[in-house]
Amino acid sequence: MTPSQSIVDELQWRGLIALSTELDALRADLARGPVTYYCGFDPTAPSLHLGNLVQILTVRRLQRAGNQPLALVGGATGLIGDPRPEAERQLNTRETVAAWVERIRGQIEPFLDFEGRFAARMVNNLDWTAPLSTIDFLREVGKHFRVNRMLAKDAVSARLNSEAGISYTEFSYQILQGMDFLELFKRYGCRMQTGGSDQWGNLTAGTDLIRRVAGESVHLIATPLITDSAGQKLGKSTGGGSLWLDPAMTSPYAWYQYLVNVEDALVGQLLRVLTFLGREEIAELERETADRPQLRLAQRRLAEELTTLVHGKGETDQVIAASRALFGRGELAELTPSTLGAALTEAGVVTMGGTPTIAELFKGAGLVSSLNEARRTVGEGGAYVNNQRVTDASASIDRGTLLHGRWLVLRRGKRTVAGVDLSAG
Repeated sequence: MTPSQSIVDELQWRGLIALSTELDALRADLARGPVTYYCGFDPTAPSLHLGNLVQILTVRRLQRAGNQPLALVGGATGLIGDPRPEAERQLNTRETVAAWVERIRGQIEPFLDFEGRFAARMVNNLDWTAPLSTIDFLREVGKHFRVNRMLAKDAVSARLNSEAGISYTEFSYQILQGMDFLELFKRYGCRMQTGGSDQWGNLTAGTDLIRRVAGESVHLIATPLITDSAGQKLGKSTGGGSLWLDPAMTSPYAWYQYLVNVEDALVGQLLRVLTFLGREEIAELERETADRPQLRLAQRRLAEELTTLVHGKGETDQVIAASRALFGRGELAELTPSTLGAALTEAGVVTMGGTPTIAELFKGAGLVSSLNEARRTVGEGGAYVNNQRVTDASASIDRGTLLHGRWLVLRRGKRTVAGVDLSAG
């Protein structure tokens, strides 16, 4: 079995094929030689998020198996936005979308190989959409779409049955995406598209269009939508925001902590979908989770693999050091300001002025409910400042002990941590 043929089995084992066109036909195409395929990413935000990583890594797996990827960043479709089930998207300015195209392109490129026989290519659908007149668009593309079929698409029908309804702008999105596949088919011989299963209606628009225009059948692979036991989408934080790939929007520390805390029932699936670990190692980690869940070995391996993949080994080492140091198992002074600041933000940090006493620090940080409780905690030996046990609740803090000239790490007992920012004082 050739690498290209076996990649279908690999994707199936990893649970990455939720929907597809005929897999036997795809296997036959793969057997005849490299397949050119594409995946699209719309710049509807300044960064991609953890959910997008499922697609990026699927593209990478297919390239590693000896196929040629086209990574499309939608400068045109990003101006429209695919229909959401609940309401219309806000239209962003052309300048904003153009800037986001470049940011997202820069996030995708490190995952792909742009040299050699199977070199990847970045494409932008604005290149072929912008020059097209409305009349040409309607005559050459629109005439191949049937409104009754367009209305039946899940994303469209959901909006039609809602109070929000759907604008013609978002209704036309599937035509634009179908045109992308046709254009890439003509320009580069692209014969396969990958995407999320929630995009199936938009994906099939392209295969239908190619069949009508060129009389040929092409392929689709749709990955599953990954949710936790509460039905929450992968990468949604408890605060309601996404887990972004951009470290300025989600710190490497917050990224790592999210992954190290995923539920046991989900970690095996995430190891298969989001890492390149082999079957035996994943099976062993799943056994460890079942036998000794308190150690969280699978979650730690998942967090380490993905933090390294997205942010690099240096950041991962800092994050792991911060996770240990915050709870007294490492040196706080060795952490960079950005890592320590991110760790304290996740733990909870308050800003205080002046030169507060130990008791005031613990009360102000929310680790105790009163000054009396703070004094009692100190007296019982359960209060730590920068991992050093403190014994005098009335003592004022020595500003020379501030980490990077501004922070203190407070800990009550072994597990309860908070930060104080004294830079204003």
